[in-house]
Amino acid sequence: MNAQQVLTVGQQALTLMLTVSAPVLLAALVVGLVVSIFQAATQINEATLSFVPKVLAAVAVLAIAGPWMVTTLVDYIRQMLIAIPSAVG
Repeated sequence: MNAQQVLTVGQQALTLMLTVSAPVLLAALVVGLVVSIFQAATQINEATLSFVPKVLAAVAVLAIAGPWMVTTLVDYIRQMLIAIPSAVG
């Protein structure tokens, strides 16, 4: 396995990581923005008001997109395991 192959595998892994984590991160970002606007409008400065909705949104996204995330990760791991003999030899 040469340096180019290692860099390609690393780039694919990082791209997959960003793709799989994007739904949860975007949901938390949107909910955090909405809660921040609500807090600024009402001048309520409660720490749990910003934390709990983000956690609930992340759990909801994981429940909805979780099967896709797991399938994508399993497919990538399967491809990497199948590619081990060609990379070694």
